[in-house]
Amino acid sequence: MELNQLRYFLAASEAGNFTRAAARCNISQPSLSQQIIHLERELGHKLFHRLGRRVVPTEAGQVFLERTRDILRKVEDASKELKDSPTLERHIKVGTVPTLAPYLLPPVLKHCRELHPNLLVHTHEDFRPDLMRGVIEGDLDLAIVPQPVRDPHVSTEVLFNEPLLLVVRRSHPLATKPAITARDLADESFVLLGHSSTLSMEIERFCGDHDFAPQLGHRCSQVATVKALVALGEGISILPRIARRPEDRKTLVYRELTGRVPMREVVIVRHLQRYQTKGTELFLKVLRASVAELAAAGEVKGRPVVAP
Repeated sequence: MELNQLRYFLAASEAGNFTRAAARCNISQPSLSQQIIHLERELGHKLFHRLGRRVVPTEAGQVFLERTRDILRKVEDASKELKDSPTLERHIKVGTVPTLAPYLLPPVLKHCRELHPNLLVHTHEDFRPDLMRGVIEGDLDLAIVPQPVRDPHVSTEVLFNEPLLLVVRRSHPLATKPAITARDLADESFVLLGHSSTLSMEIERFCGDHDFAPQLGHRCSQVATVKALVALGEGISILPRIARRPEDRKTLVYRELTGRVPMREVVIVRHLQRYQTKGTELFLKVLRASVAELAAAGEVKGRPVVAP
C-alpha cells in the first residue's frame, strides 16, 4: 500500500468521480482507476460502487475513508513538525464567518505582519458548516466561529462573548424608544443573512423563544448589505456588537434590548489530532491579544482567554 494510492482513494471519494479525481491528482484517469483496483485487491474489499460515471464509497470504503484521512493527516503533520523551524516561512489557513471576518481579522493580520513577518496567514470566509468541514478534513488549521459547535473530532476554546444588538434606521420609531423588548419586534420586517448563517439561526431562535417568527423582508449574504438595506428603511436587523462601525452613526442606530439580551459565544475550533505548528501558536497569541484589546474597548463582553 502506497501513500499515493491513499491520496487517489481520498480524491475519488471527495470528487465522486474518477475523472475529476485524476485531474485533481494530476494523473490520467486510467492510472488512477488502476491504482484503486490494486488497493482494493490488497485490502480484499471493494471500496466503491461504480454507478456509471459516479463512484460512491461502499460500507468498507466508508470505514477506510476515515482511516485514510487520519493517516494522511498524520503524515502531513509529521512533515510539518520536521520542517517547522524558526528560520522557515510559516503558512497557516484560518477560516471565519462573515459576521466576524471584516471586523476581527484585519487588526489581527496587521499585528501578525508587524510582529511575525515570516508568518503567512491565508484566510477563508464562509458559513460555519463549511468551515467545520474544512477543519475536520484538514483544509483549515483552525476556524473562528460562533457556538454551538458539536463534533467529536474538534476542540473548542472560548475566545469571547458579545451581545447581539438591534439595528434600525435613524428615523425608525425604535431608534428613540426608551426601552425595547423582544415583543416590540414582532410586527417589524427583518433583514437577515442567509439560511446557513449562525447569526440568522440565533435570531430566529431568539424570536421563537418570545413566541413569534421574524417577518422576513430580505435575505443577504453580507453584513454590509444588511446594513445598507436597514439604512434604506427596508427593515430592521440584529447584528453582533463587533459589527458596529463609527461610520454607521450617520444612518443607523444600535440598541440593546431589555430583558434577556441575545448573546453569542465565539470559539476557536481545531482538529483534536492535528499538529499545532509554531505558526499556529504565533497566530493564536496575536489573536488573543487583539481580542483583549477589543474587550478593553468595550467591543466584546466576557473574559477573553489570553495566552500566558
